[in-house]
Amino acid sequence: MDRKTATLPILVLPRNTVLLPGIVQRIVVSSNRPDIASLLAAVYTRAASKAPNGRIDAVPIACIPLASPFLGPNGQLLIQDGERAVRPNRGDVDPAKASKSDLFDWGVAARITGLEGGVGEFTLLVQGVTRVRLEKAYREKSYLEGKVVYFQDEESRVDATLEELAQHLKLLSRELVAVLRLSAILPRSNGLSPLLARRLDLFITRQRQPGALADFMANILSLSNEEKLQVLALVDVKERVTKVIELLDREVGNLKNNMKITTYTTTTIPFDVDPDTPRNEIEKIWRSGIPRAPVKVGTSSGMGVPFPPPPKLMGRRGGDADEDDPEPNEIDELKKRLDAAKLSPEAAKVADRELKRLRKIHPAQAEHAVLRAYLETLADIPWTTTTNDRLGPETLSRARKQLDDDHYGLEKVKKRLLEYLAVLRLKQSINDDVDAQIKKAEEELGTADAASTDEKADAPSLDPTLEEKIKANRAKLDVLRSKRMVDKSPILLLVGPPGVGKTSLARSIAIALGRKFHRISLGGVRDEAEIKGHRRTYVAAMPGLIVNGLKKVGVANPVFLLDEIDKVGGSSFHGDPSAAMLEVLDPEQNHSFSDHYVNIPIDLSKVMFIATANSLDTIPPPLLDRMETIHLPGYTTLEKRHIAMQHLVPKQLRANGLSENQVIFAEEAIAKIIESYTREAGVRNLEREISAVLRGKAVELADAKDAGNLERYDPHVGVDDLERFLGIEKFEEEIAQQTSRPGIVTGLVAYSAGGNGSILFIEVADMPGNGTVQLTGRLGETLKESVEVALSWVKAHAFELGLARSASENILKDRSIHVHCPSGAIPKDGPSSGIAQAMALISLFSGKAVPPTLAMTGEISLRGRILPVGGIKEKLIGALRAGVRTVLLPAQNRKDLKDVPQEVKDGLEVVYVSHIWQAIRHVWPDGGWPSEQDHPGIQSRL
Repeated sequence: MDRKTATLPILVLPRNTVLLPGIVQRIVVSSNRPDIASLLAAVYTRAASKAPNGRIDAVPIACIPLASPFLGPNGQLLIQDGERAVRPNRGDVDPAKASKSDLFDWGVAARITGLEGGVGEFTLLVQGVTRVRLEKAYREKSYLEGKVVYFQDEESRVDATLEELAQHLKLLSRELVAVLRLSAILPRSNGLSPLLARRLDLFITRQRQPGALADFMANILSLSNEEKLQVLALVDVKERVTKVIELLDREVGNLKNNMKITTYTTTTIPFDVDPDTPRNEIEKIWRSGIPRAPVKVGTSSGMGVPFPPPPKLMGRRGGDADEDDPEPNEIDELKKRLDAAKLSPEAAKVADRELKRLRKIHPAQAEHAVLRAYLETLADIPWTTTTNDRLGPETLSRARKQLDDDHYGLEKVKKRLLEYLAVLRLKQSINDDVDAQIKKAEEELGTADAASTDEKADAPSLDPTLEEKIKANRAKLDVLRSKRMVDKSPILLLVGPPGVGKTSLARSIAIALGRKFHRISLGGVRDEAEIKGHRRTYVAAMPGLIVNGLKKVGVANPVFLLDEIDKVGGSSFHGDPSAAMLEVLDPEQNHSFSDHYVNIPIDLSKVMFIATANSLDTIPPPLLDRMETIHLPGYTTLEKRHIAMQHLVPKQLRANGLSENQVIFAEEAIAKIIESYTREAGVRNLEREISAVLRGKAVELADAKDAGNLERYDPHVGVDDLERFLGIEKFEEEIAQQTSRPGIVTGLVAYSAGGNGSILFIEVADMPGNGTVQLTGRLGETLKESVEVALSWVKAHAFELGLARSASENILKDRSIHVHCPSGAIPKDGPSSGIAQAMALISLFSGKAVPPTLAMTGEISLRGRILPVGGIKEKLIGALRAGVRTVLLPAQNRKDLKDVPQEVKDGLEVVYVSHIWQAIRHVWPDGGWPSEQDHPGIQSRL
C-alpha cells in the first residue's frame, strides 16, 4: 500500500517529552530555543500564502522526540531491564541543535493550536494528529526540515481479537479511574476529583477507536520516556493496545498496593488487641490510654482488612488532639468561637448538633467543608453583641450639632431622629430604675431562699409564711422584668430626587447614634435568595445580604442603609425580592427573621433600617406600608447657596490641593452657578461645576508660582470669571418685563427636577377665524385642559366682564385664539396655570394689560374657584429672583408660607384669593367690574 509522504518543518521536542496522536502538549519557548521561533515564523508565512486570513493550525508540522540509548530505531529494547541500567549522560544533546542521528525515528504530524504567554517566554500548544516516520532530516534554516511518511490507524476491518482487546482496555481504564477516585479520600494521597472522574469515565465509555484510547491512556499513565517511545513506535493497533493493557495492569496493581499500605500505616490500634476483639471493646481499650502501635487487625476469616479507629480518636482533625501535637485543634477552636458568640438557645442547640456531626465526618469529604462553613457563619453572626448608644444629658444637643454640621436644612428628618433619641433616652432611664428594683428584689429573694434552706435542714416541714413570701418575691420579680422597655428601632424611608443627601444623611445618623453603619445596595437585585440567602442543599450556598451585613459590622444594633429600594426587581422565576423584604422591614416580624442558609431565627428588631428611594411608584404598597416615609424635597436656590458656601467649597478646596485663602468665592458667583449652570434638585452638578472652577484656579496658581509672579495671581472668583472656567451659560432665567401689553401674563413654575422655581410667560393672541384654539409650547394634557377650563369660564361670563354686548353673544364667533408658552423645547404640564390663563384671556379680550411685576399661580374650576397647588416655596423664591413684586396665591396655600424663607416673605407682597373675581378686582381695581353682592369673592361650598 502506498503511503503519503511530505516534507514538513520539524519541531524537536524537549528532553523526556513524547507527543502522541490526539494529545495536546504545552511546549515552553524561551531564548534557548530560537529554532522554535523561526519555525513559528515560517508557519505564519505559509499560512498567509495559502489565504489572506489563513490559520496557522492548517499548516502541519512534525513533532519528533529525542532518541533513547536503550531503544532501537523501531522501538525495540536494546538493554534488558533497562530501567535499572545506568543511563549514559545525554545532557549534551541540545534540542535546538539536534541532528538526524539525535532524533527518534518515529514522531507525529501535528498542528499548532495556540499560543499562551507574553514577551520573553511563551508557551506553544501543539496537538498530535497521526504517526509519521522520519526518513530524512536536514537543516537549511535555523530549524530542521525533513521528509516523513504518514501512518494512519487501520481500524475499518471488523476483528474479533481487536474487539476483545478493546473491551479489556476499557475495563482496565475505568478501573484505573475508579482506583484514582477512591485514593482521593485517603490522607496524603493525590486522586481525582469526582467531576473529573465522571468526565474521564464518560470519555472512556464513548471512545470507539481502540488505538486512540490506547494513546490517551498511555499519556496519562506514569510511564518512563522509553515506554512512551515504544508506544509511539507501535503502528499496529493490536500491538499498541496489548502494550497499553500491560502498562495499565501494572499501574492499577501499584495503586492498589499503595492504598493497602496507606490504610495499614494510618490505622493505629493497641498492639495487644486480638483480631476477633469486638469494636466496642477496642474503643474501651483506646479510652484506657494503653500505648498504641501500628498493626493490622484481621477478621475471623484471616483476611487482612484495614480497621478504622473510632471517630473520636481520629487525631487532630477528628476530635481530641494528641497532647504532643503543637498545632491547635481546629474543631476545638471553632467550638470556642461558638461559645464566645453567645448564641441564642435555638442556635446553640443547632450548633451543638452540627458540631457533633462535624467530628464524625472525614475532612476529605465534601460535607465536611460545607458543615464547617455553616458553623463558622453561626460563629460570625452577632447574636447578642451590641454597641452602647451615646445616651446622656448632652445626647440631643450633640446629635443636633452633628446633623447640622453635616447637612443644611432637612428639618423633617432631623426632627424625626431627635424624637427617636429622646424616646430611647427616656426608655433607658426607665430601664435603669427597673433594673435597680430587680436587683433589690433578687437580693430579697436570695435571702428568703437561704432562710428556707436553713429551715429545711432543721425541720422537715417549711414555714407557710416563709413559703408565701418566696412566692410573692418571685411574682414581684417577674412583674418587674416585664416592665423593662424594649427598643424597636424605626424603619425610615427617605424619598427624594437624586443628590439631596439621602445616603450621606443615613451615615450621619449612625455617627450621631454612635452605631456602626453598613450600606446595602438593592439596585438591580433580581433574586429572592440575595436577600434571604440560599438553602444549604445547593452547591456554594451562602447567606443573604442581611446576614452578611450583620457579619461584617459584628453588632446586633447597627444602622443599615437599604439604598435604592425602589429599584428592586419584581417577581420572576427567581422569586420576588420585594416580597422577601417584607419580613425584614416589618417591625412585628423581624425579631425572628429567618435566612434560608442559617435557618435559625435572627433578631433584627434592634437594627435601624433606613431605606432610600427616588420614587414611590415602583415600591409595592405592602412594602411601602411597613416603612415610615419622609419626603426630602429638592433644595431651593437659597439652600444650595448655603450648602455650597458651608460644605461644597471647603470640600473641593481640599480635594484640589488649595487652601481657603488661595481661592475666595463671591456669593454672587455661587448664585450664578446655581441659576445659570445647573438645574437639579440636589447639589451633585453644582459640586462638579465648583470643582471645575477650582481646577482652573489651580492652573492659574501653578503657572504664577512657576513664573515667579505670585503677586499677579488673583484668588477672588466673581461672576465675570465664570465664563472663562465654565463656558457660556447653560440655562437662562426668565426676568420680569418692565412693560406689558394685553394678552401677556406672568405665571409661576416649579421645575420637575425639584429645588428650582421661576416665572413663566403666558401669551395669548387673537385673529380672525371661526372659534378655534391653538396651543403651542409643548403643553401637557393637564395644561391644555386648564386652558379649556379658563376659556369656558371667560366665555360663560363674557357679558359680566364687559366683553360681550349681550349674555347670548359668543365672543369667539368670528375670531380664533392662539395660546403659547415660551421655551418651546421644554415640556410643561400641571394645573397651576389656570388662573394665569384666565387672566390672559380677559386681558386680551378687554384690552387691559396686567402689571408686569405681578405674577400668579393657582388652579381654577368652572365655578371660578381658585384651588391650591404645590411647589409654593420654589415658586416664590424664583419670583423674587426674577424681579416680581406681587404674587397672587390660592387662599388654601396660606399654610405653605411657613416653609418659605423670611427674606423671600419680606421681598414679596403675597395676596391670597379664593375666587377669580377677587383676582380680577386686585389686578384691575379700577375696571368697573360687577359688584361684590352679584359675584362674592367667597362662595359657599355646599
